[in-house]
Amino acid sequence: MRLVVIPAESCAALIGHPGVFMVSPLLREALLSMTDQQKSRSAQAVDRLRAVVIDELIEAPDQSLHLPEPRDDRLRAATELLRLDPGQSATLAELGRTTGASARTLSRLFHDELGTSFIRWRTILRIHHALAHLTSGRSVTDTAIECGWSNPTSFIDAFTAIVGQTPGRYQATLDPRGM
Repeated sequence: MRLVVIPAESCAALIGHPGVFMVSPLLREALLSMTDQQKSRSAQAVDRLRAVVIDELIEAPDQSLHLPEPRDDRLRAATELLRLDPGQSATLAELGRTTGASARTLSRLFHDELGTSFIRWRTILRIHHALAHLTSGRSVTDTAIECGWSNPTSFIDAFTAIVGQTPGRYQATLDPRGM
């Protein structure tokens, strides 16, 4: 994980919510260079690298992994149950019984408040958890099972559709020796 500070005055052109982006080779190298603890850089060099990072982030496609937060108490309770155990296979009806809402009400709230379906929201939540598992070195199969997929193939398909690459390729890009 690399942490880069971007001054607030430089963020106007960036998206206004947390996001996940496809990282171009140039962006990757600029981030690695900016965060390399072994090299000391002048303030001007860091500023130039930061400008490259910002330019690349502006152009990078957002991978639509933003999970909006609900306002309704019933929906917030349902999403919190899912966050606590993203691998669970609870239906809207089961979540509704636990949170005091009908499946129909929860479905409407997902669409009205979060702008997405229950299935899509849960899939993105699971992908968030899968990214963390894969980053920590867990296998694709273990990640699929822990995050709620019935088999690795369906996980790979969902991951690829949302992230834009297979889980294996994603893991390979985490290791500089794998590139």
